[in-house]
Amino acid sequence: MPNVPKLGMKKIAAFGEVMMRLTVPGVERLSQASHLDYSFSGTGVNVSSQLARFGHDAYLISRLPDNPLGEAAEAYLRKLGIGTAFISHGGKYIGMYFLEQGFGPRPGRVTYTDRLGSSFNTAPDDVYPYSEIAGSIDAIHFCGIALAMNDGVRQHMKALAAAVKAAGGTVIFDCNYRPAHWGEEGYVKARAHYEEMLRFADIVMMNEKDAMLTLGMETEKTERREQLEELIPRVAKLYNISVIAGTHRAIHENQTHSLQGFMYKQESFTFSERLTFAVHDRIGAGDAYTCGILHGEFQGFAPEQTVEFAAASSMLAHTFEGDTPMATEREVLRAMVESGIDVER
Repeated sequence: MPNVPKLGMKKIAAFGEVMMRLTVPGVERLSQASHLDYSFSGTGVNVSSQLARFGHDAYLISRLPDNPLGEAAEAYLRKLGIGTAFISHGGKYIGMYFLEQGFGPRPGRVTYTDRLGSSFNTAPDDVYPYSEIAGSIDAIHFCGIALAMNDGVRQHMKALAAAVKAAGGTVIFDCNYRPAHWGEEGYVKARAHYEEMLRFADIVMMNEKDAMLTLGMETEKTERREQLEELIPRVAKLYNISVIAGTHRAIHENQTHSLQGFMYKQESFTFSERLTFAVHDRIGAGDAYTCGILHGEFQGFAPEQTVEFAAASSMLAHTFEGDTPMATEREVLRAMVESGIDVER
């Protein structure tokens, strides 16, 4: 049987790389800018930070260089309320990326440095005490971005997932497939690794595109909603997953976005209201949705409440500068009320 998350606040760890984000001011191109603003981010950072803001005891499992860059990154994590007890130190480098914001018809652009040489991506086999970590947390979060890095990172992910599962904890996996990270014939390369992580997982973030492209599932349906409603139950049954959740997004000509969340649980779909809003910074909004789902599940919200809370959490994440979601539970609940959505506590 799938693990059913216990109610209440949890001790949760997210496994992932800490990256330095170098942002071009305003909407200039990198070739125009004379200076850059920096911060630290990454899926694991975003998830653990948001869960900490929701009141959970959140930690990051990662590896940082033993130099001033690593010290700055760790200080930044602590400022976000992230526990650093599972951070190891070694290597010389931290992954970096440059962000150029889009405007109008011009999309934003992300340019990575050689991140495969980072401390995280070169972590040796014995760097993370799997059993010790698994025995001291309630749940662990993994992301498909880390899964794309290399065999060493994948080995750490699978060993940690197995240890947490054996200890009775909850395993969360966000598919988050990025074509650029897997390279040519990426879906073929990724499939076996995704299938292995899904067998460990209790809560999964994905949509119908993940089922079709990453898992190779087929459907004769042509509409996204119909594809979703056919394929997601098949995934849940095949991999014995308790909860599958995700979003559908539309981008409009006036630069506003519309987002609708969904959750599949106990053989039933629940959809949020469709929210339309202006966007300041889109990066990290998917992580905010994930955290909304996790918070609702751990707090024992009804499915309708959980998916509305997650959608509002994602909407608010679009309003903050930087990758890391910054909304508190109170702010999300207020946004739900102001949007005509309510939640009973």
